[in-house]
Amino acid sequence: MTVLADSAYGTAQFRAELAKYGHVERVKPAPIPRISPNGFTVDDFTVDHDNYTATCPNGVIRRITRTGNAVFGAACTGCPLRARCTRSRSGKTLRVGPHDARQRAARQAARDPAWQAEYRQHRPMVERTIAWLTRGNRKLRYRGVGKNDHWLHHRAAALNLSRLVRLGLAHNGANWVIA
Repeated sequence: MTVLADSAYGTAQFRAELAKYGHVERVKPAPIPRISPNGFTVDDFTVDHDNYTATCPNGVIRRITRTGNAVFGAACTGCPLRARCTRSRSGKTLRVGPHDARQRAARQAARDPAWQAEYRQHRPMVERTIAWLTRGNRKLRYRGVGKNDHWLHHRAAALNLSRLVRLGLAHNGANWVIA
């Protein structure tokens, strides 16, 4: 069974449960934060889960502690890549959770065009509709329930009309038809 879900369901525990019961997961991974536009993410660090080591983009290797931290600390002093890696005065600390390998694998799999095509094709339409409805509209624009209700109905009607046009809505002279 294939399970499709958006990134809100992309926790490591959920992925582990799906794997436990033999499900194929198509759960969109959450975006990974960067400290700057061209900064590194956790995926730019190589983690050897078998030997409990982590390697930074500059090639420095550190052991992963029992608590799941790889502390680069002093190695960050004078590092030419520091600005892209950390803002911490004490240096970079990489946190490696118990399901890190699973999360990394999921992010790697999600880069595959076939994975993306399947996700886009079968993703629940209600999720997509809510995303269309709320895109750029996270705050109410008007005071009062009546005006906001009016706006919401017009927004929904516009999205429905847009969808119908993409599906081939046309006028044949007498009626509206979908080609």
